[in-house]
Amino acid sequence: MSQLSFSSLQLQSDLLNNLETLGYTSMTEIQSQSLPHILDGNDVIAQGQTGSGKTAAFGLGLLEKLDVERFRIQSLILCPTRELADQVAKEIRKLGRGIHNIKVLTLCGGMPLGPQIGSLEHGAHIVVGTPGRIEDHLRKGKLKLDHVNLLVLDEADRMLEMGFQDALDAIIECTPSERQTLLFSATFPDQIQSIAKRIMKQPVMVQVASTHDSTSIQQHVYEIGDIDRLTAVRLLLMQHNPESAVIFCTTKRETQEIADELRRYGFSALALNGDLEQKDRDQTLTRFMNKSISVLVATDVAARGLDVEALDMVINYQFAHDNEVHVHRIGRTGRAGNQGMACTLYDEKEHYKLDALEAYLGHSIEVESLPSFDVLDKPISVPLMTTLRIDAGKKQKIRPGDILGALTRENGIAGSQVGKIQLAPNWAYVAVSRDIVKKALNMLEQGKLKGRKIRVQRL
Repeated sequence: MSQLSFSSLQLQSDLLNNLETLGYTSMTEIQSQSLPHILDGNDVIAQGQTGSGKTAAFGLGLLEKLDVERFRIQSLILCPTRELADQVAKEIRKLGRGIHNIKVLTLCGGMPLGPQIGSLEHGAHIVVGTPGRIEDHLRKGKLKLDHVNLLVLDEADRMLEMGFQDALDAIIECTPSERQTLLFSATFPDQIQSIAKRIMKQPVMVQVASTHDSTSIQQHVYEIGDIDRLTAVRLLLMQHNPESAVIFCTTKRETQEIADELRRYGFSALALNGDLEQKDRDQTLTRFMNKSISVLVATDVAARGLDVEALDMVINYQFAHDNEVHVHRIGRTGRAGNQGMACTLYDEKEHYKLDALEAYLGHSIEVESLPSFDVLDKPISVPLMTTLRIDAGKKQKIRPGDILGALTRENGIAGSQVGKIQLAPNWAYVAVSRDIVKKALNMLEQGKLKGRKIRVQRL
């Protein structure tokens, strides 16, 4: 943790004095690494989890840059949910309370449009909002972003997870090309890297969390002896209770048999293989990637392109057919600074494969004992999320913001209880917290999307 003081920065005295009254003395690591670059006017990509102090990092940057005398929208902050937008706006008001007459406006879905339009007519310096609602105001001509000189994408990975790529593109198109852009994200999937290349100019990269390396994957090898492989898989799943696990098999038939057996024992499992129709494959991947299915049983070919952030565990039902494939399999876990676990099962006839893998990796691998059978007496955890399928999609002009707004409108559910939103041509998937699924179904069934009733089903 950095011990650099805020007073070491070139901040205006009003901001420094206010920070002192708030008890903000030493900077967090993300602040000390990103703030000097932000204050120098550079584009910045920063990796930071919730609680890392990132709001103060970009908040102080935009407050320092703000010209209060120009009553125009100068800074735009985009957030994935209403709750985060409210939290960010509150923090910026607190950080800027030493500067007179700053107006911060929050524009989020799930709230009436009318009062927001009225507030926009009165003007603002800083707008904090969700992509769907910001896009709504732009389309209606009620919001002008011509004077924005600083754009912040907060929790960018979550916004892309929730399906806001098109909305982000439309919003960014309405901002001046000569602007400073700050992108904060807990993880860095390919989508983030792609959007950064398109919208940022020579960004400075700040990574506080450790990135994926060999130490972030714990590799375990188990000789199964006289225990059958399926029981060995159950023992590992019960011992480690992963939120998400992929079991790699060599044949399509195996994937289906193992998934069926795991479901019979009470696990939330689905097979992914080349025999699935595209619609079923998409639905299976959606449910796994939005955390409403815990276990995916797949062949190597079917799992190509599978990119799951924070995958907890990979289980090799048997050794891969070659060592390069084995390394690729286990490399799917332990990403983005997260700890991952890779487990491989083998029998005595496959010992030569272990020798070959050790030679390939250049180090020995300790063979471990499987967990005790006592773990099978524990209750099986259910996924935290459930997937709802909506029978309307892109062709019906449905956008992620419409779905989020329908779920979080007055007396609805919290934005934090909404997970990934994915759109297809004629349907959409949304993940919601399992404990509020009935309320979420009611909100969608009793409300309207694009002015019409929709059919919703729980998968």
